[in-house]
Amino acid sequence: MKLKWLKEQPKNVNGVTWGVPWKIGEMSNIDSIHLTDSRGNDLHLQTWPMAYWPDGSVKWTGHSTVITDGEETYELIAGGKRNESEGFVTVKELENTFVVDTGEMQCKINKGGVNVIEEIIVESKQVAGKGCLIGIMENRSNENDEIVYRQKKMYSKINKVELEQSGSIRSVIKLEGTLQDTKGKREGFPFQLRLYFFSNLQSIRIVHTFIYDGNPDSDFIKGLGLSISLPLKGDMWNRNIRFAGDHGIYSEGAQLLTTRRYPDGSGLFKKQIEGKRVDLKEEAYGQMLEHVKDNAIWSDFKMVQDSANHFKITKRTGNGCSWVDITHGKRAKGLLYGGGVEGGIAIALKDFWQKYPSSLEITNINQEMSTMTVWFWSPDGESMDLRHYDKDTHVVSAYEGFDEVRATPVGIANTSEVHLKVFSHVPEHRELEDFIEEVDSPPLLICEPEYYYDSNTLGVWSLPDRTNPLKMKLEEQLDNAVSFYKKEIDQRSWYGYWNYGDVMHTYDPVRHQWRYDMGGYAWQNTELVPNIWLWYAFLRSGREDIFRMAEAMTRHTSEVDRYHLGEYNGLGSRHNVVHWGCGCKEARISMAGLHKYYYFLTGDERTRELLEEVRDADHTTETLDPMREFYPKDEFPTHTRVGPDWAAFVSNWMSEWERTKNNQYRDKILIGMEQLKNMPFRLLSGPTYGYDPSTSKLYHIGDGNVGGYHMIISFGAPQVWMELANLIEDEEWKDMLAEFGEFYLLTNDEKIERSERKLKDSMFSWPMFASGMVAYAAARKKDRELAIKAWNLLIDEEDLYSPFPMKVQKITKWMELEEVPNISTNVVSQWCLNTIVALDLIGNYLPSSVFKENEPVQKSVK
Repeated sequence: MKLKWLKEQPKNVNGVTWGVPWKIGEMSNIDSIHLTDSRGNDLHLQTWPMAYWPDGSVKWTGHSTVITDGEETYELIAGGKRNESEGFVTVKELENTFVVDTGEMQCKINKGGVNVIEEIIVESKQVAGKGCLIGIMENRSNENDEIVYRQKKMYSKINKVELEQSGSIRSVIKLEGTLQDTKGKREGFPFQLRLYFFSNLQSIRIVHTFIYDGNPDSDFIKGLGLSISLPLKGDMWNRNIRFAGDHGIYSEGAQLLTTRRYPDGSGLFKKQIEGKRVDLKEEAYGQMLEHVKDNAIWSDFKMVQDSANHFKITKRTGNGCSWVDITHGKRAKGLLYGGGVEGGIAIALKDFWQKYPSSLEITNINQEMSTMTVWFWSPDGESMDLRHYDKDTHVVSAYEGFDEVRATPVGIANTSEVHLKVFSHVPEHRELEDFIEEVDSPPLLICEPEYYYDSNTLGVWSLPDRTNPLKMKLEEQLDNAVSFYKKEIDQRSWYGYWNYGDVMHTYDPVRHQWRYDMGGYAWQNTELVPNIWLWYAFLRSGREDIFRMAEAMTRHTSEVDRYHLGEYNGLGSRHNVVHWGCGCKEARISMAGLHKYYYFLTGDERTRELLEEVRDADHTTETLDPMREFYPKDEFPTHTRVGPDWAAFVSNWMSEWERTKNNQYRDKILIGMEQLKNMPFRLLSGPTYGYDPSTSKLYHIGDGNVGGYHMIISFGAPQVWMELANLIEDEEWKDMLAEFGEFYLLTNDEKIERSERKLKDSMFSWPMFASGMVAYAAARKKDRELAIKAWNLLIDEEDLYSPFPMKVQKITKWMELEEVPNISTNVVSQWCLNTIVALDLIGNYLPSSVFKENEPVQKSVK
């Protein structure tokens, strides 16, 4: 198969990891897979299985290689003989450490204590060491009308270390622990740290996950970061720092070569600022050297990104002295280099400005050992405030789910990515610029959209089709929707450590603002599955900008919008003013089907772990019944709606089954399916059932009961069930899906007649949300009339609940804005998702016109 770069081929030697799907029955021997470049040369390749088909054949494989000479395309070939030569990564486990050798660098990782990285050795010299996580805890008190802030530092305490992957191309070490203060009196805030090593590279990819388990009323995080020490050699004017700003590199020396009498440093000042080594011999530069040595020595530098649109760089000569502004800018790239005459280290934080407040800092440049720190949460910003926005809930006015106040951040998480690179020479600015570009947009090999589609591994979706004017209009609208949200993220500044990756729920055309302050209408939090829409949009296009939108949403919604420990472990929080604010804690928000795309495309271990975390999320509903408002404790352990609850459980079980071949999770699915087959109206029964997580059994408690049939199909259940239908080849299950889709559009009289007066039209709201299920029914039955009804749900403005075609308006209020009045992310997500599905299932049944002919289709927002 052909592989290409998501963006462009890397400029430097780079380690790359990616995933590839295979058709059922196609791949059984992964040892036969090899990778070739455009000249037919075999490349070193590490391969492992990621998922399996029910027949035992491999469904997804993960791959790693090191690209030394980047080309535009590669070929992944199944069959033949793989290149016998291997990479050079070795991992040796000792009593207290792991020692990783990449062939170019050795790294000693501790199994316990404070320091994660004990030392990094290159060419028999220590180039870094004492790498640890740090935190700053802020406690507040009011004493005699004086607000008192107390801050104390916390450091990593390593509790567990494991070699998560061992290979000659790529090895991964995972560490787990907590932060504790220097006196050992306060321990908490669990962390995970993954260190990635590639063959023949002098670099480490670091993925850091922070989990909050404090008291939001008293435990305010002032700073959260990772520091590492590095030795510096050479005179002060040869000790160099560099930051990546908006464009290019800002560079300075610890001691400048410009003086009052020698402003150009005898021609050497420009060379110094370019980061190059300067030989300043006393016999040649005697008087100038005397003047240079009188210059101040700047020992500390830092870059602080305090908002999405501002950063500053400052420096000082040492503790007890003021910080002096160097410069200000808008959006820093997020790289710091510190080095001396023998080279140094560059450290870069992905999404540096998007996940503000962040900062990069180097201290004690004038000493033998300096310290570099990357701050995921900068202490130069405000402290983390994870309290809820109100003491009460607002169910009636703001659609906030429950009167119960369950707005706790205990158990939420955030994952950040850092890259550390050792330079054994003094690097050129261009080398650093290339490095940060590849950190911000990591190189990734992908397949062509047609290959993903033909593999039939990710459910039902369509390839773009512009073969006639009607389909072209639909494709324009799909493009417009992505373009609008891409621009809206930036226009509304939906950035920040806890916000980046999410979008808002409902627009307020009166204030020309999203309803950010109304609980049920603020942050989206996976409501009506925009994640799946964006991933399908990427799969069908291969566009890098859509991938990055979906990547950010996956990182956010899988970490911040769900719980990783505590009473809600495995569940997520419904939409609210703060991401964890809603009283609805449900499996639909955290289900595996929202996030698996990122795992399969990138091989990301943290995402795999998140898929594992939810496999038994149904058990958590025993202590928090999703239908507790309507069904107090009775003879059933809990209750579940066939959708979104049971559908989310199926998504979690299907993920576990395909990744591990654990048939226990397949059987859970089959138990529920078999019971639904025997319900009075099969999938149309309920929609709410009694449920026992210990047996996975559903108990019939009536038909047409509370729960809402629109809830069944709005949260990804159709995508889960259609994929399941293809996976298990159960004809009755397929008939049940078709039956549900067809029933949704029956007249009220027909519904009553077919259901023995149990079901009626008023129970089946928001028919557009069901258009994908209707399309499934039309395709299965080969029913043109039903297909036209499905299309009408997507093109008749009376059924859309939102302005399609999208018409972007330019307005001037407190700022110049572009808006789509009355837009709803719920509606856009569902329209796009169902259109993508319908184009695949009933694209040959399009009606004669799409949208009103007298209304022009809005051009894409650039």
